[in-house]
Amino acid sequence: MATQTTDAAPSLEARSPFELRIDGSKHVPESEVRAAIASGELGFLHSFTTGSAVDGPGIRVVAWTALCMFRCKYCHNPDTWTLSNGTRVTIGRALDELRKYATGLKAMRGGFTLSGGEPLMQARFAARLFAGAKEMGLHTALETNGFYGDKLSDGELANIDLVILDMKGFSQEQHKRVTAGIDNAPVMAFARRLASVRHPMWLRYVLVPGLTDVADEMERLAQFAASLGIVERVEILPFHQMGRFKWEKLGLEYSLAETEPPSVESVNQAVEIFRRAGLTAH
Repeated sequence: MATQTTDAAPSLEARSPFELRIDGSKHVPESEVRAAIASGELGFLHSFTTGSAVDGPGIRVVAWTALCMFRCKYCHNPDTWTLSNGTRVTIGRALDELRKYATGLKAMRGGFTLSGGEPLMQARFAARLFAGAKEMGLHTALETNGFYGDKLSDGELANIDLVILDMKGFSQEQHKRVTAGIDNAPVMAFARRLASVRHPMWLRYVLVPGLTDVADEMERLAQFAASLGIVERVEILPFHQMGRFKWEKLGLEYSLAETEPPSVESVNQAVEIFRRAGLTAH
């Protein structure tokens, strides 16, 4: 009875992915959290958003997971860093939520995207979500930092039509500078694995003045992406301050508080670096 009550609230649908959500699963026992992650029967979601036109092809429903260890300096959703801020959701409830939109998504040539947080920190839940989405006939996309790509079997990867890989930097030094000191070797290995099986991929790169607007880094990343032969699209995402209030509300030190968004010229220059490597970039 307690399980049904917990899983019934709060609403999964958010007004936007920037909505602050905290303490959704603060009192869930640690033993239940561990069992959930191991089995995939339960997951912890920040929210669902509908009508996205920027998280894969067509119009999409996006599920945002809780938990991420990268803790990027420019993160606009730091409330997704911990499971305790996510809503405890059964796989059945998550699929029921998605099923409500399935017919419309197919009509609009859209689909389902799983983002986060880092979805593959809940890999079993993610794999079951994608399997269910494919049974509904939906196009599926995974937005990931790639660090835990090896948690997906080849069969599970086959249920994901598109991988949107968020690249933080090419060199280990830059990757550690942008994240919480985390090595990018597993990320590069996952990208190469995708290339080995000819799996469609989009690449995303957030352009932050004074942090990621490093020409050499972008040039090396562009050459690497081009060498994979599977990158269909590169998206240069201009840094913004829409998530700053979350850092303040959560009592986190935000080193980019005074950083301005990049100029149109600098965004165009970044796009051109990737286009010179032969990639389709926007």
